[in-house]
Amino acid sequence: MERELTILEHLDELRRRIIIVLVSLLITTIFSLPFAGHVLKILKLPAAGVVEKLAVFSPQGAFIIYMRVSFLAGFVIALPVILYQFWAFLAPAIEKRFKQYMAYFIISSSIAFVSGILFSYFILLPKALAFLLSFGADELNPIIAADSYISFVIGLILSCGLMFQMPIVSFILTKIGLINARVLRKKSGIAVIAIFAVAAVITPTTDLFNMTLLAIPMLCLYEISIWVSVMAKCSVAQP
Repeated sequence: MERELTILEHLDELRRRIIIVLVSLLITTIFSLPFAGHVLKILKLPAAGVVEKLAVFSPQGAFIIYMRVSFLAGFVIALPVILYQFWAFLAPAIEKRFKQYMAYFIISSSIAFVSGILFSYFILLPKALAFLLSFGADELNPIIAADSYISFVIGLILSCGLMFQMPIVSFILTKIGLINARVLRKKSGIAVIAIFAVAAVITPTTDLFNMTLLAIPMLCLYEISIWVSVMAKCSVAQP
């Protein structure tokens, strides 16, 4: 029988996990730095035909941008390590018979995160850029600061990647006993309002179309989360 950890031991464990994550991010970010130029070209593609070149307004601007791009690439590369540390920290709160699903958690979370990135890159980002850059197109020639553009793109990509973790979080919280499908269904009205509020904050435009474009998959993910919670609860009930 495993000994229950004290609060101080939990905090020490959390600190250790955070240090491992930060070191992993540092290593993968440094590893990604030589490829930052290629990643930057990929991130610029959604603005092709609208913005020819991104402008840099400070001597250190290019270096900062390359570091941000390297961090994004490093974060994606280090994602399995980050997810493992998250699972390992939660493991004491999960029943022993469910700990064998660690690999499934890491794989499914990684797939969900990449799916969010792809949704943001191929669907949401081009629509948002087209909308924003359409204003004053006849009178104004857009000179976009590279750091503003990269911050915009990275923020949107990471936000969507995190949003797509909703079913995974539902599974874990159900296993721990913090939520269940009945509660999620009962609070669906509040969830809809919250989802549109989050979509309004995350969406870089103010139009209803782009906000709805993000809210619809989030609503679908919430519904999937309910069914994931049902399946998680059923598996708990099995002997």
